[in-house]
Amino acid sequence: MDFIFDTHAHYNDKAFDEDRTALLDSFSESGILGVINCGTDIESSKKSIELSDQYDFMYCAVGFHPEDINKAGEKYIEQIKELSKNKKCVAIGEIGLDYYWVKDNKEEQKRIFTEQIILANELDLPVIVHSRDAHNDTLEILKKYKPKGVLHCFSGSVEVMKEVLKLNMYIGLGGTVTFKNARVPLEVAENLPPDRLLLETDCPYMSPVPYRGKRNQSTYISYVAEKIAEVKNLTKEEILTTANKNASELFRINL
Repeated sequence: MDFIFDTHAHYNDKAFDEDRTALLDSFSESGILGVINCGTDIESSKKSIELSDQYDFMYCAVGFHPEDINKAGEKYIEQIKELSKNKKCVAIGEIGLDYYWVKDNKEEQKRIFTEQIILANELDLPVIVHSRDAHNDTLEILKKYKPKGVLHCFSGSVEVMKEVLKLNMYIGLGGTVTFKNARVPLEVAENLPPDRLLLETDCPYMSPVPYRGKRNQSTYISYVAEKIAEVKNLTKEEILTTANKNASELFRINL
C-alpha cells in the first residue's frame, strides 16, 4: 500500500456530490495519511473546515482564489482570519494570481494576494499559491513579503523554480508530470531537490495518466510519484516518503 499526503484538493466541489462520503470514508483504508482541502472563497473555505472536522486525515486552508476575488467584500480579511482559527486550518490558500482566465483586474488581484500573504505572515501560517501566466508578478510579491509556503500545481520553468527555491518555498507537483507533452514539468521534477517537493491532486481536476480526463482523487498520487521517481532515479516509495515528510514539516502536521 502506498502512503500518501495530498497537499491540495477540492473535495467540496460538486463533482463529488454523488459519492463524497463513500469516497472519503474509503480513504482510511487506502493509505491516505492526510489531505488539505483548499478554499477559494468564504463559502468553500467554510466547507473545507466542515470536511476537516468530519475526517481525522482532512485538514483545511482558507482564502480567496484570484478567480473569486469579485466575492471579496470589504471585511474579507477579517472573515478569513476568523475562519483560520479552526484547529484543523494549516494554511492560507488557495491564493495568488491568474492572468490566464482574468486579465482586466491585475492590480486588484495583486492587492488581494498581498493582503492575504500579510495575514498569513501575521498568523505564522504558510500560503498555498496559485500562479498562472503571472510568474513575474507572483515572484515580485513573494520576494517582497517572504511567506512560508508552496507554489501549487507548478507550471513554471526550471529557472522560475530556482527563484522559488531561493525563497525557501516548496513546489507542488501533480498529474501534469504524467502527460505526454510534459517536457517542462518533467524538467522541473528532475531538477527539484527532494526536500522541496510536495505532491498534490488539485482534485477533481488534473488527473494523471491513466485517468486523464476523468475525476481526480488522492489515491492517484501514486502515478505522479511513480513518474517523478522515474526521472530522479529513485523509488516511488522514496518519493512518497520524502514528500510526506515535507508536507508534515511545512504544515506542522504530525503524521
